[in-house]
Amino acid sequence: MATDTPAVVELTKENFAQSLDGCPFAVVDFWAPWCGPCRAFAPVFAGAARRHPDLLFAKVNTEEQHELAAHFHIRSIPTLMIFRDNFIVFAQPGALSAGALEDVLAAAHTLDMDAVRREASAQECAATATGA
Repeated sequence: MATDTPAVVELTKENFAQSLDGCPFAVVDFWAPWCGPCRAFAPVFAGAARRHPDLLFAKVNTEEQHELAAHFHIRSIPTLMIFRDNFIVFAQPGALSAGALEDVLAAAHTLDMDAVRREASAQECAATATGA
C-alpha cells in the first residue's frame, strides 16, 4: 500500500542511538498502548509528522522499552521530547493540542544551537568542578 504519509519510526533500545545520531531534529513520543491520553495524542503526532516530513518523528512504547523509559526518567506518559543535534531541547509530559505542538516545534526550530552547546559545556564544567 503506497502512502505519502511519512512513517513514524518505532524506537527501541537497539535502534535508538543509531536513529538519532546525526539527526538534526527528532521529535520523540514516549507512550503506552493502555494510556488514553497517549491514544488521543497519536493522531496529533501523526498529523505533525505529515506536516513536517523533514523532521524525524518517532515513538517509544514504554511498556516494551523499560530501559529507554528509565534512561530518560519518564514518569508520566505521554511525554514528548525534542532532540536537536543529540541535545534534549524540550521535554514535557502530557498530550498537546495540534496548535501547541506546532508552537513547540517552531520554538525548537529557532533555538540557537551554538548557545545550547555553550550552556551544556558550561554545565558539564561546573558539575566536574563541584564533583557532581
